[in-house]
Amino acid sequence: MLKIIIKAYKAGVLYANPHYFVLNRGLNSGKPQKEPFANSFVVLFQNESDCENYFHVAYSLWLSKFWRQYLIGNAILFLRLEYFKEEFPVQAKRMMIEFEEHERKVASIKLAKLREEQYHKNNALINQAKKEKAFWYYRKR
Repeated sequence: MLKIIIKAYKAGVLYANPHYFVLNRGLNSGKPQKEPFANSFVVLFQNESDCENYFHVAYSLWLSKFWRQYLIGNAILFLRLEYFKEEFPVQAKRMMIEFEEHERKVASIKLAKLREEQYHKNNALINQAKKEKAFWYYRKR
């Protein structure tokens, strides 16, 4: 049985086990990241492979806006730790029943993310080239 520990993140605490952080405030609640957010939960695992697999499950849940139904609050929306502790293992288990299909989906998500990063790099290079051409034209006059 996989043991997942979910806690509220406290600034300055270092975690020895493989882990990731999940944002718990705002409309991006449920967003996983390797670096801590100011308002986040920490999800701890026993080994790195489980951490990586469940990171992508959390990322999929965030992309599908699954956590929006659990947001509470008037001015600033937030996700309660109890809701996350209760629902994340259930949803993760449901998503990982077909592990081979899960791995294919994770691979496609990684590829899409890699292509998105490459697109942004290429776009930045094109914008830089435009600026250099405009500057060159301006200097000629």
